[in-house]
Amino acid sequence: MDPVEVIEGEGRVVLGQPHGGTEVPAAIRARLNEVGQGLCDTDWHIARLYEGLLPDATVVRAGFHRYVVDANRDPSGASLYPGQATTGLVPTTDFDGRPIWRDGQEPDEAEVARRRRAFHAPYHAALAAQLERVRARHGAVLFFDCHSIRSEVPRLFEGRLPTFNIGTADGAACAPAVEAAVRDAVAALAEGPEDWVLNGRFKGGWCTRRYGEPARGLHALQLELAQRAYMTESPPWDYDPARAEPTRAKLRRVLEAFAASLL
Repeated sequence: MDPVEVIEGEGRVVLGQPHGGTEVPAAIRARLNEVGQGLCDTDWHIARLYEGLLPDATVVRAGFHRYVVDANRDPSGASLYPGQATTGLVPTTDFDGRPIWRDGQEPDEAEVARRRRAFHAPYHAALAAQLERVRARHGAVLFFDCHSIRSEVPRLFEGRLPTFNIGTADGAACAPAVEAAVRDAVAALAEGPEDWVLNGRFKGGWCTRRYGEPARGLHALQLELAQRAYMTESPPWDYDPARAEPTRAKLRRVLEAFAASLL
């Protein structure tokens, strides 16, 4: 299994997709219980959703599932949201708090370290290389981290999640003009003020926080999209073109605004 796929583009935007992969090595899959083998916390169909929306963008995709190791978590294991429910570098539960490993089969520290080297590190080596390549070409790079999640996950947040959840690490990960461009584009396209939020429950994961260095010309932003916007939110997690096509049109507008934000 190739842990990462890279599609090089000539524009200044890099799209990260750390949670769309569904590959689980057989030896690891055998240790997952029935809940874990359902892979319900996948950012389902994220590659298809974004495909072709910004033709000159670079894309960096993880092929492995987040239950193998989470490419959007601090490799040290530190929590992104101290004091709040979340999942770790190698999750032990799903988003709903249900155990995902068979009894006695949870990975120990040594195995977590092996998975970090085999999967997490190659993803970030590829991502960092592409960000530097694009920055060298254009003088600055715009990193857009693409995510999605079920609309209702009571353990993680109350009620129904807004469709568009923009995260910039409270403004630290990108220039104000970049944040404003995406915020204004989303606000104009959303179905009302309660359909989007800036730096709400999801402020940006480790990728956004790690690579967002606006003083060095590295501008990062995460979009967490509620999955009701493009798919069914229960097994078998089907892509729904009737929902997805209007959402793709909106995402195209958002990405175009993002790409133009530093011009």
